[in-house]
Amino acid sequence: MPMLKLLSHDMHYQEFGDAKNPKLLFSNSLGTNLSLWQAQVAALQDDYHIICYDTRGHGHSSTPATGFVLQDLAYDVLALLDHLHIESTHFCGISMGGLIGQWLAIHHAESFQSIVISNTAAKIGQEKAWNERAAQVRAEGLYAIAASAHSRWFTPDYVCTHPEVVMRLSQDLATGSAEGYAKCCEALALADVRSQLSEIEVPMLIIAGLEDPVTTVDDAIAMQAAIFGSQMAEISGASHIANVEQADVFNQVLHRFLAQFKATCKL
Repeated sequence: MPMLKLLSHDMHYQEFGDAKNPKLLFSNSLGTNLSLWQAQVAALQDDYHIICYDTRGHGHSSTPATGFVLQDLAYDVLALLDHLHIESTHFCGISMGGLIGQWLAIHHAESFQSIVISNTAAKIGQEKAWNERAAQVRAEGLYAIAASAHSRWFTPDYVCTHPEVVMRLSQDLATGSAEGYAKCCEALALADVRSQLSEIEVPMLIIAGLEDPVTTVDDAIAMQAAIFGSQMAEISGASHIANVEQADVFNQVLHRFLAQFKATCKL
């Protein structure tokens, strides 16, 4: 199991595809792990060298003893790229991963050929609600959160027709690190890049799920309006985890966006 030992925690990652191909790094959402990207790995690993990682406090990545903020989550990505000797990559992040992608686009554009952000916003939720959720998880664990996660993650139709997928992701959340989840909630409570979006110059694609109640189409429209030259794609029949619920459509949108950079990719 590949692990990068950082000062505050260990970071789990996996690589797929030929290392000579263009690089593509995936960043997971709150309460999930790198297995979230299985459908994207299967569809794109013949054309890209794919790197997936578990955000700190998730999956097999450990949880730091002290709290952290969005900048720390972003610097984990940069540390992984440095560890793997990758000078330039495409990035795709969903929800919390999308916020990480925005911060990287603002502050470290030189490391990214393009950035795709899905089901996210420049400010997700409210500080008070995130801090209340962190306190709840510390007191009660993750099972109550996991029991209702499907209603935020997927449409009712998908929950009915794909119970095994819903169960797997819910179980991953329920058995994850409560402290890792709580610390990420506290990071999200403070994360807000709205005032800096106009600084982004990295080519960016914003993907929105039309049925997403968490990060809405209006959030995506606001980001596109603020980020000069950004593109936007809406996926029907998708709630908050669009890359799973509408994997084929998501893959087509992602592949089409990335294909325009193939002639100029840095290895």
